[in-house]
Amino acid sequence: MLRANRLSISALALVLAGAAVTAPAEATASEPCGGGTSYRYVVLFDPATGQDAAGREVTAACGKVETFYPQIGVAVASSTDPKFDTRMGVDRAYSAGRAAATPGSASREKSVVTAEDEVGDLSAQSWDMRAIHTDEAQKITQGSPNVVVGVLDSGVDGDHPDLKPALRRDLSVGCETGTPNPDPATWYPQGDHGTHVAGTIAAAKDGKGMTGIAPGVGLASVRVIEPHGYILPEAAVCGFVWAAEHHFAVTNSSWFADPWVFWCTDKPGEKVGYEAMARAIRYSTKRGVLNVAASGNFGTDISKPVKDFAKDHPVDANCKVVPAQVDDVVSVSAVGYGGYLSSYSDWGKVDIAAPGGDRAQTPPEGQGAGCPLSTLPSGKYGTMCGTSMATPHVAGVAALLASKNQRYKGRTLRNQLLDRAVELKCPLGQTPCLQGEHSNTYYGHGLADALAAVS
Repeated sequence: MLRANRLSISALALVLAGAAVTAPAEATASEPCGGGTSYRYVVLFDPATGQDAAGREVTAACGKVETFYPQIGVAVASSTDPKFDTRMGVDRAYSAGRAAATPGSASREKSVVTAEDEVGDLSAQSWDMRAIHTDEAQKITQGSPNVVVGVLDSGVDGDHPDLKPALRRDLSVGCETGTPNPDPATWYPQGDHGTHVAGTIAAAKDGKGMTGIAPGVGLASVRVIEPHGYILPEAAVCGFVWAAEHHFAVTNSSWFADPWVFWCTDKPGEKVGYEAMARAIRYSTKRGVLNVAASGNFGTDISKPVKDFAKDHPVDANCKVVPAQVDDVVSVSAVGYGGYLSSYSDWGKVDIAAPGGDRAQTPPEGQGAGCPLSTLPSGKYGTMCGTSMATPHVAGVAALLASKNQRYKGRTLRNQLLDRAVELKCPLGQTPCLQGEHSNTYYGHGLADALAAVS
C-alpha cells in the first residue's frame, strides 16, 4: 500500500453551518510558552463544549485551534510548544505528526503500476468485474447520481475521461491538514492511488478503457494524505465529518491511519487519536454513511496483533487498525483471480471479501494481469494489487445497492450488503481460517457480488 496506503502493493477553509468552524487567533498563555517545531494535534472535548470555550482552553495551553468540530467535540490545534499535550493532558491531546517524525518507520513495498495509454475497450482485462457480475448488475441499475461515494485517498484526477462524468467538484475537498479546503489544488491527485480506486467504483461505461462497478453514481475526491504520505488523525476526522455533513452514501478508505498500523486504546496519546477518529466515524454512520475500509496487506490476523509493521511499537489485544476495526466500518479482505485469499491480505476481523488481485493467481492469457486494471492520472490505465483495490469493489457494490434501495443507509446498508455476499467457506486444510455459522476469518460474510446486491 502507499505510505498513504500501505493497503496497496503496487482556498480558504469552507465553513458551513453544522460543519467545521475555524477558531479565533491564538492568545498569550498565562505561563511562558516554549518554542520549537509546529505540530498539529487532535484535542478531545466534551461534546457539549462550545467553540469559544475550546479556543480559550487551547490558547491557555500554548496552542491555537485551527478547526473545531462541534458535532463530535474534537479540535484540530497547532502548537510550537513541546509541552502542549502535557498542558492539555495526554488523555486529551495527541500529535500523530510528531510521533511520525520520530525514527522507526518501516520501509514500504510500493505499488507496481503498468500504465496503458491506449483508449480502446479494455473490458476483456477486467476479470475482477466478471468475478462479481457487474455487467449483469448494470442491466438492472448503473447507479444513481444522487448516491455519492467519497474517495478518501490521495486525490482523484477529475479530468480523466472515465472519471469526469462522475466527479462532483462541488463535494470534493482537501482534508490533509484537518481543515476542509475546497480549492481543487488540495483534492487533485498526489500519486496514482486515489484515481485507481475511483475508477473501480465509477469509471464511465463508454466503450473505452474500463468500466467501474457503479458508473452512474457520483464521486467526491477527499484528499486525506499529507505531503510525506501519511494519513494522520486530523485528516481522517476531517474526511469522515465532511462525508457526514455532505450526505455521502458511502466512503472508501483504502488506507490505515498513521503512524501506527495498530492504535492501542489503552496507551496515552494513542487512545486520543483513536477516539478522535472513532468519534468522526461514528458520527458519519449516525448520519447515514456506510464506511468501507481495507483490512491491510501484511498477511496477518489483525484480530490478534503481535507486531506493528509500521513502527517499533508493542501491541496487544487492545490495539486496532483504524478505520478497518472501528465499529460499523466494513472491513475488506482481498482475493485473487482463483477466488481464494490473496497472499498478502490481512484477515481475522474482516466482514467481506472482494477482488484485490494476487500475482500468484494469474488469469488466462487475454484476461488481464493478476492485479485489477483501473484508471490512472493523465488519462491512463494501469494495474495495482492490494486490499486497497479490493475495498473499492465493495464500495461500488454498496453504491449500486444504495441506488436500487435508497432507503438503505448507514447500518441498514451495511447489513444488506453483508447479507447479500456470496458465501466463501474456509479452504480445506487452512487451519488459521475459522468457520462460523454465517462468516469466517478469511472472507467474512463472503464475496461482494454486484448482481446479488441489486437482485
